Amino acid sequence: MSDLERYYRVLELEPGATLEEVNQAYKDLVFVWHPDRIPKDNLRLQQKAQDKLKAINEAREKLRSLKTKHQTTHHSSSPQQEKPSQTTQKPPKQNSDLSGKDYSRANLSNKDLSGRNLSYANLSGANLSDTFMHKVNLRGADLSEANLFRANLLLADLREANLRAANLIGADLSGADLRGADLTGARIRSGERLLVKLVGTNLAGAIMPDGAIYQ
Repeated sequence: MSDLERYYRVLELEPGATLEEVNQAYKDLVFVWHPDRIPKDNLRLQQKAQDKLKAINEAREKLRSLKTKHQTTHHSSSPQQEKPSQTTQKPPKQNSDLSGKDYSRANLSNKDLSGRNLSYANLSGANLSDTFMHKVNLRGADLSEANLFRANLLLADLREANLRAANLIGADLSGADLRGADLTGARIRSGERLLVKLVGTNLAGAIMPDGAIYQ
């Protein structure tokens, strides 16, 4: 089996699935294998969930990279289109500095903001549900009352971020840096059940939803 076939199989997709199907399969599987859905004392299943998530993340990244590259090649296939294609395809990665921008109440659901610099940006009340923000820089950003339902914030920088009253149900904050962040009133539970992924998250000095400072 080739690596490509393996990536599709990991995401439980048929070869040739669209980028939208890849993204949706990724979100579904991350939800299913969320470690917080597994009893903490079941170390075997906890390890299996982490291994699954690692494979799912790798498959999604590889297929996304492949499909993005294919689209770029497809759009620049003719000599006349080659130059415009380069100007429209490259700026998103080069112009990744969105620090201080005002996105309050903006609908950014399902967007891919991975790797962007949104430090000190105003995202208060923004809809960021199902948004992919792997390694995004949100240091000092205002995310108060933002909807981060099922958002992927893997390895995100959220130091000193304002997350007061934000909806974090289903969000993946694995490996994120939340030092000094304010999560007062943030929604992270359904009853007694924690519904936010916090594997490897740095919460030193963060203000937790109940107002207590994390030690």
